[in-house]
Amino acid sequence: MKTYKVKIECSLRDFTDSVFPQGAFCFTSLLRNKDIKVNGLRVRKNIELCIGDEVIYYTTAAQESAVTHYTVFENEKVLIADKLSGVSSEGLLSELCESGNYYAVHRLDRNTQGLIAFAKTEEAHIQLLKAFKERSVEKTYLAVCKNVLTQDKATLCGYLLKDEKNAKVKIFAKEVKGSVKIITEYEAVEKRDDLVLVKIILHTGKTHQIRAHMAYIGCPVLGDEKYGDEALNKKYSLKRQCLVAKRLKFLHSVNCGIGGKIFESRFSPTENLK
Repeated sequence: MKTYKVKIECSLRDFTDSVFPQGAFCFTSLLRNKDIKVNGLRVRKNIELCIGDEVIYYTTAAQESAVTHYTVFENEKVLIADKLSGVSSEGLLSELCESGNYYAVHRLDRNTQGLIAFAKTEEAHIQLLKAFKERSVEKTYLAVCKNVLTQDKATLCGYLLKDEKNAKVKIFAKEVKGSVKIITEYEAVEKRDDLVLVKIILHTGKTHQIRAHMAYIGCPVLGDEKYGDEALNKKYSLKRQCLVAKRLKFLHSVNCGIGGKIFESRFSPTENLK
């Protein structure tokens, strides 16, 4: 059993994603069996929550022990985690904070697997935020995309505009009001019929950047239900994007005991392909 207090207005599903990843894994089952109480009342649907509401999940020990991440590296200042698909960055942070102080440094989309860094002290948090902002950390991703590339290697420049209402972003060739410049470098690694495995290096790290930028050039990430190719996703029976944060390289200028280190994810974007 897990009990939480609501701090911002949101839906029960979104709240579960942000505080209790194991509960998010079995959310549909919990609702069906009325194993969630809100303010003492059992619920069977995704209701809206208010600040101060109390949410209790009647989860089993097996459900609560579901793996959300693997620890790649940890010292007294930093944790490098290998996050599973289906786990939000906020939910993983909430889980970690149950055993100590942790601070978010950057984030991954809920259905993107791979490496994510957390600070364990305020000093390390400031240092790592600075390192990511100053691009002292090289982030490399692997993705399976629709194979209609016109170039096997390119550095894409564009402008990203958030659409808060629809929880999406839009890409433009030229700057528009409210947009930010993005730079996405890619290289084709392997091609197979209508799919291509692509290595991607982010020179900027904005919301949904890889997914939206690759879709903008006509090569959406396989399995992406927001920016992807519906027919291609259906063909391969995928509902989660084949995208992995594969590698984090910290330059020697980065402190916290990780300067000069390279970390790699155990996950592959091709592991769920038939």
